[in-house]
Amino acid sequence: MSYQSTPPTRSASSAVPAYSARDLTQEGGLAQIILDDQTYTLRITRAGKLILTK
Repeated sequence: MSYQSTPPTRSASSAVPAYSARDLTQEGGLAQIILDDQTYTLRITRAGKLILTK
């Protein structure tokens, strides 16, 4: 499995990386996020909300 990541965007006043959910999901509405050995699913709902599930 290959992973693509969108480079974070940073503003001059923020030290926290920011990612576009639409870029992460590549406009498909779903993305998998892996943390250690756990896979999470990020989903954009029809109402434009984000849901992160294990």
